[in-house]
Amino acid sequence: MIENIDYDWFKKWSAEAPSAIAFKDAESGHEYSYSTSYKAITTLAHQFHKQFNIGAGDRVAVLSINEVEYVFLFFALQRLGAILVPVNFRLTSREISHIINDSEPKLLIYQTQFEEVVAQVKGGTPTWTLEGSRGIRKLIEISCAATRDIGDLQFSKFHGQFEEPCMILYTSGTTGAPKGAMITPKMMHWNSVSTGLRLNLNQNDVHVSFLPFFHTGGWNVLVTPFIHRGAKTILLKKFEPQTLVSLCENEKATILFGVPTTMDMIAQASNFATSDLSTIRYAVVGGEPMPLPLIKVWQNKGVPIRQGYGLTEFGPNVFSLNEEDSVRKIGSIGSANPHIETRVVDDEANDVKHNEIGELLLRGPAQTPGYWRNAEATSATIKDGWLHTGDLVRCDAEGYFYVVGRKKDMFISGAENVYPVEVEQFLRSHPKIKEVAVIGVPDEKWGEVGKAFVVAKDGVELLAEELIQFCSGQLAKYKVPKHIEFLKDLPKGDSGKILKRELPRT
Repeated sequence: MIENIDYDWFKKWSAEAPSAIAFKDAESGHEYSYSTSYKAITTLAHQFHKQFNIGAGDRVAVLSINEVEYVFLFFALQRLGAILVPVNFRLTSREISHIINDSEPKLLIYQTQFEEVVAQVKGGTPTWTLEGSRGIRKLIEISCAATRDIGDLQFSKFHGQFEEPCMILYTSGTTGAPKGAMITPKMMHWNSVSTGLRLNLNQNDVHVSFLPFFHTGGWNVLVTPFIHRGAKTILLKKFEPQTLVSLCENEKATILFGVPTTMDMIAQASNFATSDLSTIRYAVVGGEPMPLPLIKVWQNKGVPIRQGYGLTEFGPNVFSLNEEDSVRKIGSIGSANPHIETRVVDDEANDVKHNEIGELLLRGPAQTPGYWRNAEATSATIKDGWLHTGDLVRCDAEGYFYVVGRKKDMFISGAENVYPVEVEQFLRSHPKIKEVAVIGVPDEKWGEVGKAFVVAKDGVELLAEELIQFCSGQLAKYKVPKHIEFLKDLPKGDSGKILKRELPRT
């Protein structure tokens, strides 16, 4: 372990600002100081080691909505050297089974509301059921009463390694099956450093977090950088625009994060026009370019927009567009954050010139070491130390980057990444389908949604409703195509490859 980098953030702030508030639960109003949080984390580490024999390298999967105690669990597992596997609760049991079978957790923790889906998950993984967040909270209380300072003594240092995985985040890929991107303390540390420098974070900052913890954004867009800075996070269990506006006003939030879809929903909240959001320095927006009319709505409210770009495998905070350029350089993701190197290359890995389109490559200490137990995917993504993003970009003469397409055909529906190959693979299992191609098309509410172009087998009748029903319960709702169009043939090139660029996107 690299001893000269201190990433024990709760311990640091427990000593330097013990009464400072780390988290506030938006639903209950309960606040957790850095001192209280640190004590909960160390005693929870002791109890998980004692009760479940969790140790270095063990995986612990969690199926839960956002809870403050979820954060404590993650940092407790780091003290044990164990690995957290957040599971997307929007997935079906079939999809969750893949994650469980691939990560092979020693323990699966889930809330009672997900009991039915867990019962259908294949495998004999030991489970621990929570009633809301009370299970972890009760375990913390029992641990504190039983161990007193034992937790601090035994787990005053991390048992994990700086460059070894502390989390596995599953993201769908171009091969269809989701793969687990390994997240390390090193990644989180350098992501926090570059984020803090670019966004000028400080101990007095406050933000309201609503991104789910099965996303890298839920952890690493602002939550972990805020912990690193000793700042305050208000945690929402789910996104509610009107509630979010009220919290930003009442808690005097200083930074807001969203995607264009959520920023539009917030701007349409009934209390948006009358609320005082003057404490917000700026809003960080990712996912896709924010439309100019929406930028102006927020600017008129006194909240500048900082467009950004990131991905699970790197950071995820990679690019940022300074707020003064939000209109002049609309559509740009700005320039790379500190400690990040970039290249834009053609298919032969040659660097392209300004304003020429090429694939974005990244290199730096915040990049993933690879995919869990997937050497093939790792070697295909990381070559000669450079991470190949699969995103097509151009860089103008001033050094501003623009995303112009996705080499891997991924599209974003709301805040969710959708990979067409995964959906196509599932649809092809339908007995009446001969060929299928899925693309993302514009949608007023979600930004993009899926559209499936289907060629049915000869002599069979196939209806769109039949395919929607076929997907129901087998694919997460955001992956199910909203539009289905039947064709006699799919457009193909001379090699027989489907030419998605010739498919109508309207």
